Amino acid sequence: MISLTSLWLPILVSAVFVFILSSLLHMLLTYHNSDFKGLQKEKEVMDALRPLDLPEGEYVFPFAKDNKERQTDEYKEKLNKGPVAFINIFPNGQISMGASLIQWFLYSLLVGLFSGYVAAEALITNSDYLSVFRFVGTTAFMGYSFALLQNSIWYKRPWSTTLKSVFDGLIYALVTAGTFGWLWP
Repeated sequence: MISLTSLWLPILVSAVFVFILSSLLHMLLTYHNSDFKGLQKEKEVMDALRPLDLPEGEYVFPFAKDNKERQTDEYKEKLNKGPVAFINIFPNGQISMGASLIQWFLYSLLVGLFSGYVAAEALITNSDYLSVFRFVGTTAFMGYSFALLQNSIWYKRPWSTTLKSVFDGLIYALVTAGTFGWLWP
């Protein structure tokens, strides 16, 4: 059996590689540029929301606090009248990427940690590259990609946007798997 502590190097190096690769993908390739659309009447919507001074957070409208309220005619009328939306409100001003980049790196470490754990439980020291690649790659792909599907299922995110992110997750998983295969004890 392989100890998880003996996998600290592939966990760390794979997170660094994924971090660098994801930065390059998002800066150099443009296939994520179509993930969001602008509103035709953006100015009017922003002008209408601004005086409300909405605190940052995630919102849905129309909102119902429970299933009982969702069954009322008033709520159903709001749904039919529309608009129906999920929105995220950010603080005003430039969006700082620093905290998000740190969280992304920590997430990549977490995916590497769990991928390494699964492989360490299934494999032995000196396992061949392909065996390590398969176990780590499968687990990393699940970690980077599977939860994204829920956004299209429940929150109506366009499947094209979700599938592009799943493709990113596949690339990150392949890099993670290759790194573990290369540095496996």
